[in-house]
Amino acid sequence: MLVCLMAHDKSGALPIRKENREAHLAYLESTGCVTLAGPMKNAQGDMCGSMIVLDVPDLAAAENWAANDPYAKAGLFENVTLREWVRVVG
Repeated sequence: MLVCLMAHDKSGALPIRKENREAHLAYLESTGCVTLAGPMKNAQGDMCGSMIVLDVPDLAAAENWAANDPYAKAGLFENVTLREWVRVVG
């Protein structure tokens, strides 16, 4: 099952993102279920959120993955949405 994670950073949290970026990227690599991932940017070009597509058995696995992301553990996100996603192109 593909799940799209959309996470929006808390206002003013760019330092938290930068401090935890290396651990976050290592987590993405180590879990083996990330199909697609990258930061969202604001009008000033600063990272302000994340979009990640996970290939997991079910929504519970996606929730567990999201809860263990170093960014989430550091309190970076204002909100996180997980939705089943269907690949149509690409």
